[in-house]
Amino acid sequence: MGLTNKSTGASVNSNELVINKTNPSDKIIALAGNPNVGKSTVFNELTGLNQHTGNWPGKTVTNAQGKYTYNDKNFILIDIPGTYSLMASSVEEEVARDFICFGKPDTIVVVVDATCLERNLNLVLQILEVSQNVIVCVNLLDEAKKKKIKINLEKLSKKLGVPVIGTSARSGKGLDKLMEKIDEVSNNYKICSGYEIRYDEIIEDAISKIESKINKYVKDKINTRWLSIKLLDINEKLHKSLNDYLGFDILEKDDIKKCVDETLKYLEYNNIKKEKIRDLIVSKIVNEAENIYDKCVILENKKYNERDRKIDKILTSKLFGIPTMLLLLGSIFWLTIEGANYPSEILSKILFGIQDKLTILFHSIGAPDWLHGALVLGVYRTVAWVVSVMLPPMAIFFPLFTLLEDLGYLPRIAFNMDKFFKKACAHGKQALSMCMGFGCNACGVIGCRIIDSPRERLIAILTNCFVPCNGRFPTLIAIITMFFASMFTGSMKSIMSTLILLSVILLGIIMTLFISKILSKTILKGMPSSFVLELPPYRKPQIGKVLVRSIFDRTIFVLGRSICVAAPAGLIIWLLSNIDINGISILKYCTEFLNPFANIFGLDGVILMAFILGFPANEIVIPLMLMGYMSTGSMMEFSSLSSLKDILVSNGWTWITAICTMVFCLLHFPCGTTCLTIKKETGSLKWTIFSFLLPTLIGLTVCFLIANISRLIMLII
Repeated sequence: MGLTNKSTGASVNSNELVINKTNPSDKIIALAGNPNVGKSTVFNELTGLNQHTGNWPGKTVTNAQGKYTYNDKNFILIDIPGTYSLMASSVEEEVARDFICFGKPDTIVVVVDATCLERNLNLVLQILEVSQNVIVCVNLLDEAKKKKIKINLEKLSKKLGVPVIGTSARSGKGLDKLMEKIDEVSNNYKICSGYEIRYDEIIEDAISKIESKINKYVKDKINTRWLSIKLLDINEKLHKSLNDYLGFDILEKDDIKKCVDETLKYLEYNNIKKEKIRDLIVSKIVNEAENIYDKCVILENKKYNERDRKIDKILTSKLFGIPTMLLLLGSIFWLTIEGANYPSEILSKILFGIQDKLTILFHSIGAPDWLHGALVLGVYRTVAWVVSVMLPPMAIFFPLFTLLEDLGYLPRIAFNMDKFFKKACAHGKQALSMCMGFGCNACGVIGCRIIDSPRERLIAILTNCFVPCNGRFPTLIAIITMFFASMFTGSMKSIMSTLILLSVILLGIIMTLFISKILSKTILKGMPSSFVLELPPYRKPQIGKVLVRSIFDRTIFVLGRSICVAAPAGLIIWLLSNIDINGISILKYCTEFLNPFANIFGLDGVILMAFILGFPANEIVIPLMLMGYMSTGSMMEFSSLSSLKDILVSNGWTWITAICTMVFCLLHFPCGTTCLTIKKETGSLKWTIFSFLLPTLIGLTVCFLIANISRLIMLII
């Protein structure tokens, strides 16, 4: 299993971006900026596309493309990944740098955060070294106003030599002016004079020497001053991107190579070693940004971020950080458990009521029994189970999770978990993808794109299924309620269910860290990479947009994907349970065959077969168990958890069986949708098979230990 960019889904190249121009006059607009400045919000408001937004950095890891029309002209907007610098140190920063430098956009809109303009200006100045066709969009002016930060936009525009437009993208303010200015700049480049940073005299001499030589080779293809600076300190990846863009290796030109070598010797003679060049350039850019900021920004309240820092002292402290995280997580699960029961019951009655109507319809038209069984009792009943069990919890969990995301809490989780992932030789951002896995493991796998290192991204993908997804919660909650919380009544029952569920989830997190450590020391050896994690300001969530986004972007999307997988699975399950050989169904043969093997691990053949047949959708595991135990030809309904418990106990279930089933539910192969996603993200069938086998073997091992140690203790006692 070779670890390559292809095998980890990391092969992203801005030059491969296909821009769909309807006519040659369409203008290409690059949307750049630091992470978490509202780029995706600006993109959504201008194009009408629903690119996912949230108050945490690192979501956009590929170039998103949209279109809008202004003054009867088409503008193609490219939302490139957030980056702190064009001196790229990660995959997304390389994508951003390559598109800005080599993508030939007609205009670059740099979105900056009005509440931390000083830091954002570093990127603005670097982009101005590449191109003058720039517009600075000062976003989040509404938040700056609340914090009493005043920005003189006109003065800032004069200093930078490019148009500066103020916006509050979440409310749509200022976007009309932004579109007007984009139209103006993209059709008249002369209105931008640009800002040129002047370095120390010795470095300026070095730049001039190289620039005079390269001009005849690159002509108008690229900014010669920027290229001259980069040739003094060029890295391998930038060198490759430059070669791809130019079509030749500029350092293979004898006069250029000789000039660069002589220039580096000249700098070294003046006590500027090659490794020091970047530091001097960065220092100058930072100083220039500070000077511009000081002249254009007035802080009426210099303690504007004091409230955030006070909150962070609690939420990110060594003493309270982890307990607070567990408390919030437990609260979300409690609300999900408590709130999903009633709507799930109503939805189940409605959907199974429709099933009765379909049965009447099939009988009225004289349809054969096998057709009714396959389509209604097989396909429809499976889909009905998935919808009734999955929709209510998702409709509660996803909005609550999205509220935390919009509030800005998720980066704090990553901050708190970073030290644990570092000890496991994994990436701190894995905490974010792990959180996404609680809703859907497939979404969590896609979320692993925010991790720069291919090795660490692959570890995050392989271990994402160790946290239970929304589809596994019904099985876990049902077993917990029946066997471990049944002694309690009222609100204490749901509280105890939540605490036990939280303990199960903690086991999943511990296993994630443990297996990440093992992978890091064996087949995916390596040290954890450093990364910049921005703790964004806390923001008041937009409740309406959160609800719409979580319902349509997440709940409906995940539900639809699960239905697509569950429908054909329902047909296969019905066929297995209704095709008889010597009067015994194929399903019965399978469960009896698996029974001796399953008993070793504290399970039985029906349980193991239910998990195997539940591969397309974890939500149908419990009804599959019922079908196996009751020897029916279709999935069973049950009126209450107490009646379900009676059925399970009468078929040999004990507390050992309940624990082992819960553990295997937590630690078993990812569902079909997640496996397909892993295949797509890694581009490797071998890693996909490995991701299937790894948790399954671990789950069986843990079940084996629990079952046999428990049996040994019971024998001794």
